[in-house]
Amino acid sequence: MVEYKSRYLQPRTTRAAGWSRGTASFSAVLLVIAVLGHHRGLIETPAFFWVLGIVALLAAFALLLSGFAFSRLWKFGDQGGRDLTIGALLGLVVLAPFAFTAYQVAVYPMLRDISTDTEEPPELTAAASLRTPDMNRLETMTMGERTLQAQAYPLVAGRRYDLSLDRVLQSVETVLGRQGWQVVVPPPPIDEANGEVDIEAVARSFVLALPSDLAIRLVDDGDSTFVDMRSASRYGRHDLGDNAARITGFLTELDQEIANQAGTATTATPE
Repeated sequence: MVEYKSRYLQPRTTRAAGWSRGTASFSAVLLVIAVLGHHRGLIETPAFFWVLGIVALLAAFALLLSGFAFSRLWKFGDQGGRDLTIGALLGLVVLAPFAFTAYQVAVYPMLRDISTDTEEPPELTAAASLRTPDMNRLETMTMGERTLQAQAYPLVAGRRYDLSLDRVLQSVETVLGRQGWQVVVPPPPIDEANGEVDIEAVARSFVLALPSDLAIRLVDDGDSTFVDMRSASRYGRHDLGDNAARITGFLTELDQEIANQAGTATTATPE
């Protein structure tokens, strides 16, 4: 009789703690698989977004379960503290990238097409034919979008180099080769350029490998060459600052490349 009462009075383990740990673990594994699959091209981008949504819901549900398990532990002395702690920590780790994305949405303007020349941006001719109906359409920037870009990204500006077109093109190709971007429209032979060279490529974001179309335009301006660049996201209403960072990073590296080869380089904003 005493042994029966002892077993009866033992605190029970709440099931919510185990469910929290299991759900959080599954969301973490699903997130890793989805990111790796998208990087390798095994998952299409629209499906990838759906999977990310499911991951976020699972991680949030795991946090709710851990909170419920903690309340049971606090009020009734149930067991399962280790499982609910692991579930809560895993859930927070999985949700951390989503929280950072929400922060970026709040900080950066809602733009998805950035150009150093907002009046006459470089053409994305090949990109227009490659884009499917579920991708963003390539449209002319509105006055509001131009204002947002000018306020948020003042460093996104074209470059004027006091060098011939062929020498600047050589440096552009050198920097382009280091980026690892997929060139879809290579530059024509310099004798066929007729004073202007247009290059198109596809780049992917570092973490999620989201694709963006790029255009680089070089214009012979007599004693100098003007370089403009454009980057447009294929998916999403918000680029989270990725396109502007890509343009400024490329042009900064181009400045350094030309300075190393020619000994001098000057920059100017588009007129």
